[in-house]
Amino acid sequence: MKTPWRVGIGYDIHRLAEGRPLILGGVEIAYGRGLSGHSDADVVLHAVADAILGAAGLPDIGDLFPDDDPAYKDADSGGLVREVMRRVGELGLAVNNVDIIIHAESPKLAADKSRIAGSIAALIKVPADQVNVKAKTNEGVGPLGHAQAIACTAVASLVAAV
Repeated sequence: MKTPWRVGIGYDIHRLAEGRPLILGGVEIAYGRGLSGHSDADVVLHAVADAILGAAGLPDIGDLFPDDDPAYKDADSGGLVREVMRRVGELGLAVNNVDIIIHAESPKLAADKSRIAGSIAALIKVPADQVNVKAKTNEGVGPLGHAQAIACTAVASLVAAV
């Protein structure tokens, strides 16, 4: 018998860098620096994609969208999530909910959390109240606490598609 629901966890971290926009959860955030990476470096969408892929028992985003493949240079992570959702749908699964923690000393994200949740909800095709976004600092500790990077942890649950 198949399990009626499945759970996966995802994590990503990228360094902050000058000259790039800051994109979190598909939303551009007003800030003086962005995240460095091969794609648009959206740590939130990368963590969400990995959580969904893990719950589905599929390979992670590094396997599906390798950072040494020129096809993904400056890629919109929303497109990667749409491809993840296509693959999950082929397995007869759908996202039930996601819970997200963005780890960032700065910028402060309280005013942006609902926009991020709405953006993710639209990408994964769930109501916005099934996407929870929290923002936490690292209390001045390590690269996250010194505002050198932003990380994200996400948990996703999947159910059989209706």
